[in-house]
Amino acid sequence: MKNRFKFTIVGAGSVSFCPATLADILLNKAFAKVELDIALMDIAEEALRVSEKYCREAAASIHRTVNISATLDLAKALEGADFVITAIEKDRYHWWSMDFHIPRRYGFRQVYGENGGPGGMFHTLRNMGPMLEIARTMERVCPDAWLLNYTNPEAKLVEAVSKLTSIKVVGLCHGEQMGMDQLSEFMQIPKEEIEADAVGLNHFGWFTRIVRTSTGEDLYPLLRAKEREIDWLAHWDEFGLSRLMFRTYGLWPYPGTNHIGEYIAWSDEMLASTKIQYFYDPVEQDPWNGGKTPEFVYSFSSNPTSRPLFPDKAHFAGDPGFRQSFSVREGGLSPSHEYGIPIAEAIAFNLPCRIGSVNMGNKGYVPGLPEGMVLELPAIVDGTGIHPITMPALPIAVTAMIAQQGAIHELLIQAYAEKSRNKLLQAMLLDPTISNYNNAVALINEMCERQRGILAEIHW
Repeated sequence: MKNRFKFTIVGAGSVSFCPATLADILLNKAFAKVELDIALMDIAEEALRVSEKYCREAAASIHRTVNISATLDLAKALEGADFVITAIEKDRYHWWSMDFHIPRRYGFRQVYGENGGPGGMFHTLRNMGPMLEIARTMERVCPDAWLLNYTNPEAKLVEAVSKLTSIKVVGLCHGEQMGMDQLSEFMQIPKEEIEADAVGLNHFGWFTRIVRTSTGEDLYPLLRAKEREIDWLAHWDEFGLSRLMFRTYGLWPYPGTNHIGEYIAWSDEMLASTKIQYFYDPVEQDPWNGGKTPEFVYSFSSNPTSRPLFPDKAHFAGDPGFRQSFSVREGGLSPSHEYGIPIAEAIAFNLPCRIGSVNMGNKGYVPGLPEGMVLELPAIVDGTGIHPITMPALPIAVTAMIAQQGAIHELLIQAYAEKSRNKLLQAMLLDPTISNYNNAVALINEMCERQRGILAEIHW
C-alpha cells in the first residue's frame, strides 16, 4: 500500500468548497498516517495566496506536517496527483445574473439558471471547456488519478468528461444530504435514525426507500401523514414544490424548489423569490456593461428582505465573506460532511464504505434511463473504485422527465464538440421551459454575443 498521496485542488479560491475540503483532508485519520502533498491551483493569484495561507495555518493549528504548494500552472499542480478535486467558476455571479435574467426576458419559464433550463445550458458551455482542459491535462500528467468534481452543472460536466476523455470521474453534491435533513425535519426523527436510497438526476433526485435504521420500518407512511399536518406556507420557497411533487408522484424529491424547479415548466409560481433574484432597475442600472452585478437572492427561506432601510455601506464593499471563510476560526477545524475525502480514503486504503450519492454514468444501474447518462445514485467505494448500486425503476413520469434531460445532456456535449449552435438549439427546443422557436434562436444569439470570450465557441 502506498505511503504517500497527493491531492490537487483546482479552483483553490472557491469559498464554498476549498476550506471545507482542506479541513476534511487535514482531519482525516487515515491520511494522517502517510506523507501527504496538497497542491493548490487557481487562475486568480490573490485567491490562491489566501487559500495557501489558510492551508498552512489550518495544518499548523492541528500540528499536521503536510507538503503544501500553490501554483497558477495547471500541469504542475497535477503532476503525480492521486486525487484531483475541482470546484471552479469564473466571475460566478456576473454570468449567473445573465443566465437567470435573459431567458425570462424571452418568456421562458425558468425559475433558476444554474443546472437546468436554458440558463443552465449556457452555464454548462462556459464550464465545459475548463473542465475538459483539466481532464485532458490529467490524461497527460496523472492518467490514473480520480477526478472528484464539485463544479456545476454537475451531471452535464461529469458526462462530458466521462464521454470525451479517459479520466475516472465522479460528481459530488450535498443535495442528497439536504434531502435527508428535510426528511428528519418533517418526520421529527433524528437524521442518524433514517436510512434512505436516493436516485435520479443531480438537483432532481428522489428517495425510493426511507426506513428506520434500527428496525427497517418503512417510513413513507409516516412521512405522508406528517406532510399533511405541516403548515402549507411553512418554508414555502424551499418545500412548496417538493410537497406538491411528493403528493403527485409518491416519492420525496430533493433538494428544494429552486433546483427541482429548473427541470419543469410549471414550477415558476412555486418560487416567490424569482422576482428579486438579481433585481435591478434598467432605467438606472446596466449590470452587464460595466455596471455592478445585482445582489443574488437564493430564496425567501432566510427572509432576505428583513434588513435595515439604510444598510452599512461596508456591506456592499467587495465580498466580506471571502477572507472570513479562509480563516481558522476559534474552536479549530470542523469536518464538512461532503463526500469527497471519504471517497478518497476508501479508495486509497481499501476501506469499503457506502456513499449516499455519487454522479456517474448509467451502466444499467437504473432501468428506463439512457445508458451513459450521468445519474445521481448511491455507491459502494473500495480500493478498486466507485461502484454505483443498482436501483429500482423510478415512476414512469419521473423516468420520462429525467430521460428527456439525458437527451439534452448529449446534445450539449455535441454542441460543444462540434461548435454547433444548431445542436444547442435542438437541446433548447427539447427543454420543457422553452415555448417559442424564434425566441430560442434570439436567446442563443444574444447570450453567445454577451458571453463571448468565456462561452464555448459555437456557430450556426
